[in-house]
Amino acid sequence: MSPRTPADFVLPDPAAVRTVRSADGAELNVEEYGPAGAPLVVLAHGWTCSTAFWAPVVNRLAADFRVVAYDQRGHGRSPAPAGADGYSTAKLADDLEAVLAATVPAGRRAVVAGHSMGGMTVMAAGDRPGVADRTAANLLVNTGPGALVAELAVLPPAVRAERLRRFLHRRILRSRLPLGPVTALTRAALKYATMGPATPADRVDACARVVHACPAKVRFHWAGVLDTLDVHDGLARIAAPTAVVTGSRDRLTPPVHARRIAAALADPRGLLELSGTGHMSPVERPAEIAAEIRRLAALAAEAPPAAEAPPAAEAPPAVAVPPTAATTPLEETA
Repeated sequence: MSPRTPADFVLPDPAAVRTVRSADGAELNVEEYGPAGAPLVVLAHGWTCSTAFWAPVVNRLAADFRVVAYDQRGHGRSPAPAGADGYSTAKLADDLEAVLAATVPAGRRAVVAGHSMGGMTVMAAGDRPGVADRTAANLLVNTGPGALVAELAVLPPAVRAERLRRFLHRRILRSRLPLGPVTALTRAALKYATMGPATPADRVDACARVVHACPAKVRFHWAGVLDTLDVHDGLARIAAPTAVVTGSRDRLTPPVHARRIAAALADPRGLLELSGTGHMSPVERPAEIAAEIRRLAALAAEAPPAAEAPPAAEAPPAVAVPPTAATTPLEETA
């Protein structure tokens, strides 16, 4: 018997639902929540997820923000590409640019939050003027710019041989097998691989149902993109203020990725590690993710208009995220 669905995992009724066409004609399902005219937030989900994944965060923001969430191509209600050429980081960037053009009016900007592959989407679009012009700030959550297989920590430490670890991790990542029904065994496997040990059973179950809904073919094709991912160039070109969030128990994109991202950002605005949290921070710790989005929105609201902004050399220093009982900042590495 499945645990009861958490109340915050039920999306509110959308204020609008639309289909946005990307540059190659791909159709993207886009859902909007919250009052029209409110500050804008755009959410990009990760591999094997959908707009439903963001429900706990949407429910914490929709009273005060116009929240836009879209299904990445092949996920949720967005149709899968017809062929393998429809899967690439360039296509992810195209899709984000199309969604922003359709939902962010000219002259306005949004806080863009990307989780996992959604964060990679933001980095891949780092050199797109059409994205920069509509972005007030970014939040990159549980993500990495490259070398994902090399840093995966799904296998236990007992498997020490580096080549063997990479081989087995690649086989896990690129599996063609369907995930099948959600069972006690598959919930346990998902929790081990993607969540912290203290994650409640109902949240694990709700997340598993989102992940299992992703078609095996779509999961496989996007895994091939992730296997060879390299969005470092785009990351270096992100000009908007950007904060980073990681989980101390993230096995898929361990905290080393967050440090690398923060070091490469032109305008870093905080690097936050959520203690005991795995890869699914928006599900495991939605209050902290929503709070970071609110913090970035407040920073963006206080910033001078673009024409009056100081030169890059005079930009303000990064804003440190103060530790709380729920969060632990990363220690600097030597």
